[in-house]
Amino acid sequence: MMAVANGVVGSSAKEPLLSFGVIADVQYADIPDGRSFLGVPRYYRHSISVLQRAVSRWNKHGNIKFSINFGDIIDGYCPKDKSLWAVQKVLDEFDKFDGPTYHMFGNHCLYNLPRSKLVSLLKMPTDSDHAYYDFSPCPELRIVVLDAYDFSCLGWPHDHPVTAAATKLLDEKNPNTDKNSPDGLVGVARRFVMFNGAVGKEQLSWLNDVLQDASALHQNVIICIHLPMDPGASSPAALMWNYDEVMDIVRRYSCVKACFAGHDHKGSHSVDSHGVHHRTLEAALECPPGTRAFGYVEVYPDRLLLVGSDRMADTEIPF
Repeated sequence: MMAVANGVVGSSAKEPLLSFGVIADVQYADIPDGRSFLGVPRYYRHSISVLQRAVSRWNKHGNIKFSINFGDIIDGYCPKDKSLWAVQKVLDEFDKFDGPTYHMFGNHCLYNLPRSKLVSLLKMPTDSDHAYYDFSPCPELRIVVLDAYDFSCLGWPHDHPVTAAATKLLDEKNPNTDKNSPDGLVGVARRFVMFNGAVGKEQLSWLNDVLQDASALHQNVIICIHLPMDPGASSPAALMWNYDEVMDIVRRYSCVKACFAGHDHKGSHSVDSHGVHHRTLEAALECPPGTRAFGYVEVYPDRLLLVGSDRMADTEIPF
């Protein structure tokens, strides 16, 4: 493992099997700059220019097969009468990329629009309101996109059974009146806040089947999800509610080489106790004008290489 200055990671005579673009937490809104609840500056109008530069770089590269957007396409502060317009404005920029883009939900997406609307807008390759799916861009690789808000208080109708069950869990785990506050919660228990969520039982079963199939086909697997799933790669309050259940399934197999996530805007990289790499991507939203946070991943038979830009560090992930 290493994360080093841009442009100096690794060396190999082999050409990559393929490359794909990555960007996280654009959170565009046509509103003045603001700050997070931690006081970190947020550049709501500028974030779309970070995406524009990402698409330009991917196209100039000439060999980026597809891109993955790690959620939070627009911000929760976006005026609700402009939500649809703002999502479409960002999607128009993704459409300028010379290949397909695969999307996933973030909490800010679900503050703006219901999941049924987002599944359609984001053209997710799924037959239901669930937003998890997988694809194999080459025989050696499987990409698994998980829905981190499958079981959550966000995105489902208020009278939906999932909403009721998730609200009950949150009431049990978080005694605060403001369920977005982790005050008084200790360690990884701070993850039980309303802006996080979980992978539901049906999706867990589906994931097990996908990893079993990938193992039989001798494929390497990359898991992509909005919420981080390792305490070493995230602040406790940004972790997925049931990251431990998901990782228990991952550890039944040896095919998963890396888990990429967004949500925790500062970004991080860890290797868990079973050797799985976790790379949380730096947010486009928090790039001051003139700076960038995006990259592309080169896939080799024996490693991954994240080639970053400016605020997104290069990262090598050996298998």
